[in-house]
Amino acid sequence: MAVRVPDATARGSNERHGAAMKVIVGLGNPGPKYAGTRHNIGFEVIDSLAAAPGCSLFREKFESFVAELPVGDQTVLLVKPLTFMNLSGRAVRAILDFYKLAVDQVLIICDDLNLPLGKLRIRAKGSHGGQNGLRNIQEQLGTDAYPRLRIGVGEPSHDAVDHVLSKFKPGERAVIADAIATAAQAALVWVQHGTEAAMNRFNADPKDREKPKAKAKPPAPPRPHPPPDVAGNPPAPA
Repeated sequence: MAVRVPDATARGSNERHGAAMKVIVGLGNPGPKYAGTRHNIGFEVIDSLAAAPGCSLFREKFESFVAELPVGDQTVLLVKPLTFMNLSGRAVRAILDFYKLAVDQVLIICDDLNLPLGKLRIRAKGSHGGQNGLRNIQEQLGTDAYPRLRIGVGEPSHDAVDHVLSKFKPGERAVIADAIATAAQAALVWVQHGTEAAMNRFNADPKDREKPKAKAKPPAPPRPHPPPDVAGNPPAPA
């Protein structure tokens, strides 16, 4: 599903300069063998973003497939590393060095087997949590203070490696399709408004994310006292 992005008003060229530029990296493993697996959900979010009007075609650079997406006055580099998951940091490091970007200008999107299926969790920093792609990125960057968006792929009922390399079951695909579309929207909010805004909007449970706030009921009007009788005696208690 393609996502809507704001019209570009002042794109400019960022091929050699990092001004007004952000990078979104979706993690996964290259090749048809891994297409559609839980570990490759980061690739699927990148493909969703790349389907937006105005996005360039993918080309191979930085040991990755990369494409440029204009978002307002910024250029967003969409990245799918070809290094395999465990060496993802090599591609991320090369991109940040080439464009002279700070670590908070890159958003990493990956799977998380500790989150319920389809749940999103955005953080500005934190541990790799056992995710090998994040582990290698942390090693390459020398810090864990980079934004990441994790997508729940369900807890394994068997070996964790077999689980993340397995494909989604037919009954799971609808939930995952919604999660991919929502993650693409969250990535665009991150580009335009930053990590905190994306966290506030998308870290809620899906069932609560669009739930309108209940309006407070106005207080009931006071119950009027009955008037005294004609003799001036107070009314009898009810």
